Amino acid sequence: MTAQLNPRGDVAVLVPAAGAGVRLGPGRPKALRLLAGEPLLVHAVRRLAAAASVHTIVVAAPAAELDAVRELLAPVAPVTVVAGGAERQASVAAALDAVPEGPDIVLVHDAARALTPPDLVEAVAAAVRAGHDAVIPVLPVVDTVKEVDADEVVLGTVDRSALRAVQTPQGFRRAVLTTAHAVASDPLTDDAGLVEKLGVAVRCVPGSEYALKVTRPFDLALAEHLLAAGA
Repeated sequence: MTAQLNPRGDVAVLVPAAGAGVRLGPGRPKALRLLAGEPLLVHAVRRLAAAASVHTIVVAAPAAELDAVRELLAPVAPVTVVAGGAERQASVAAALDAVPEGPDIVLVHDAARALTPPDLVEAVAAAVRAGHDAVIPVLPVVDTVKEVDADEVVLGTVDRSALRAVQTPQGFRRAVLTTAHAVASDPLTDDAGLVEKLGVAVRCVPGSEYALKVTRPFDLALAEHLLAAGA
């Protein structure tokens, strides 16, 4: 059954899904790799569509896969599919251009974070709605972190109390994200990084362990386990 988005919602979600995902091994683009028999992208879009505030979802897919992605997502939710770029920033910019008038809050979400709970989508959107121009979900860094030189010799131990691991969706006031991409001069992999360059404060909210990013085969196996356990 196709999920229906909220026509009165104030949130548009951009999903850059054109990356190759080479660390996951050879094969199809990462967003189209299977997790429990369905592509990562399908899992991600299904959870985005379940968030009550979402008005629009735009997926930036590989140019050669547009028709296939449209067909894949048609039973999941009404989604706009556009051609992505060679770099993530270009894919996000292309998706942003396709957002219709209306939504004032724009979230950017990695398709590889296929198990992200709808509640996290709503929490990020709520923080933007409350007045923050940019919001990122984060988790504390639990491992000891070392700074090393080019020869892998330790230079020192980093104070992890001030460090956070960043997840998606990242949320923005639409005008702020539009400006950040209009003046972007390098292909950063993090939209909050583009906004930081504008001097805009970025607010952190608690992330979710389920919003892990499927990057390596181990991550895929962990996601399979979590999904089987009811995630």
